Amino acid sequence: MEKKLYVVGMGPGGHDDMTFRADRALRCSEVIAGYTVYVDLIRSEYPQAEIITTPMRKEKERCELALRAAAAGKITSMICSGDSGVYGMASLILEMAGSYPDVSVEIIPGITAALSGGALLGAPLGHDFAVISMSDALTPMKTIEKRLAAAAQSDMIICLYNPESRKRKGYLRHACEIISRYRSPDTVCGTASEIGRDGEKARILTLGELSGMPVDMFTTVFIGSSSTKNLQGRMVTPRGYRGLDATAGEDRKG
Repeated sequence: MEKKLYVVGMGPGGHDDMTFRADRALRCSEVIAGYTVYVDLIRSEYPQAEIITTPMRKEKERCELALRAAAAGKITSMICSGDSGVYGMASLILEMAGSYPDVSVEIIPGITAALSGGALLGAPLGHDFAVISMSDALTPMKTIEKRLAAAAQSDMIICLYNPESRKRKGYLRHACEIISRYRSPDTVCGTASEIGRDGEKARILTLGELSGMPVDMFTTVFIGSSSTKNLQGRMVTPRGYRGLDATAGEDRKG
């Protein structure tokens, strides 16, 4: 009997934004584990599964429960918002899986917020970009500050995850202060909130305006490069560079 654990990226939250592969894994699962808020988004779609949830900051316990269920012979899925490997549970599951050598772990990717939020705003990620989480729960703020400064100096588009929370007020303002050392206050920026869920909202504004914007853990922030534009209310970073026609071709990509 195969002992199977899927680590599933469920996308932004709506069933329509989930991949076929993710849906197949969840439909064959006898157990679905995840953060309570994310499980509630898809619970009704998979009534066959036993549900295991833990609150925020109980990630290790959640992974342990999922691995135990798989080891007991139940096909199990650990769900993650967005992509399973981008700030998801894939890395922690694989770190802990050594204690469960009989469990086969399969990582299933999903649409991360940089992509789903980018589509909501327009096409802000048309060129090189950096993704940085503002949460200092696991990463020291000094490290986050260095990464913000390096990305800002490089003129890459910057995508901020977890910009603020109830306990982390003023973090976006701090990020904007660092980025403003290298970017114009007129730099085109955008925010995408509750992507793929009730209350979904996108807004385009400048870096100068962004600093005072109210945001939360369900908001993804996009800070444009020097070439990013606001085109009829859409945030767009042109693909062309060095005078080449943007329609001349595309880079090879996976």
